[in-house]
Amino acid sequence: MPQPAPFIHGTQVNARTQCAHYHSKRDIIAIKFKCCNTFYACIQCHEEQADHQPVVWYKVECEEQAIYCGNCHSTLSISSYLACANTCPHCQAAFNPGCANHYHLYFER
Repeated sequence: MPQPAPFIHGTQVNARTQCAHYHSKRDIIAIKFKCCNTFYACIQCHEEQADHQPVVWYKVECEEQAIYCGNCHSTLSISSYLACANTCPHCQAAFNPGCANHYHLYFER
């Protein structure tokens, strides 16, 4: 049985997980934050709404289903996301390649 879609927290989040901070046609992922086990549209959304500091996912946790595609509503493991060449492996939607500039905020490198 398929898992229900997670609620995506953030500021002005739409059905594709785009938020007030990132809303190009490629800004369609949400990230589950390790610190609170909660999906947010971006780090700024977490900073605005959470009452704690973010914590990065450790390398050994790379199989955690922590990425949500706002296009097809599938979850990806961290390792799948990092290896996907900015394309959802389920629906082939393009992800924003600029997100790589923020990986250190989410994932131990």
